[in-house]
Amino acid sequence: MNKNCFVSWSGGKDSCLALFRAMDQGYKPKMLFTMFSIENDVSSAHRLNEDIIKAQVNALELESTIGRAKFEDYEAVFVRNLESFKSQDIQYGIFGDIDLDEHRKWEDTVCEKAQMTAVLPLWQEDRKKLVKEFIDWGFKAKIVVVNKTMMSPEFLGRDLSHELLEEIEKTGADVCGENGEYHTVVYDGPLFKTPLNLNFSKEIKDIEGKWAKIEVLI
Repeated sequence: MNKNCFVSWSGGKDSCLALFRAMDQGYKPKMLFTMFSIENDVSSAHRLNEDIIKAQVNALELESTIGRAKFEDYEAVFVRNLESFKSQDIQYGIFGDIDLDEHRKWEDTVCEKAQMTAVLPLWQEDRKKLVKEFIDWGFKAKIVVVNKTMMSPEFLGRDLSHELLEEIEKTGADVCGENGEYHTVVYDGPLFKTPLNLNFSKEIKDIEGKWAKIEVLI
């Protein structure tokens, strides 16, 4: 059975754990696919520069594709890239969403348009258990973006750990960040051939009044 797949790759913990689980289930990742905003040339949501994504891809020893789109063209560009993957004998798309039905419906829709099947290895599992699993497998990730309406910027630059999860939980935020509380960048773990030597700025940047981020450099 052909289990060639692409992975919707954000550079963060959930897409990384989804990749890890998919490989364990016999899927064969042929492409990591990351969407970038044309307006500011950073990855969607996680706001990572392209050189960070490329460094992850190299450390994982996989191929990658960058899609660039304005907000209103996002879905069309996404589907167009999936159609290209389909022509390369890729049948499945791996996504890291956990339990947001709206996200799953969108992922099913775009994959169906390209005659592919969406696979969500983390779907409907306990959020806290998943992030603990990520840590227990030995993956390393830092928080690089927070939603200031849900979490304090003081969490920026900190490594995910069991102790940090307890601190996040005390604030009332979801420990997994599934509601957009925070985003991470993964820099080491069992899938990485070598750890990434990343530098993190101490300056906190405000984004549209709602978000705060730190720069990630390599």
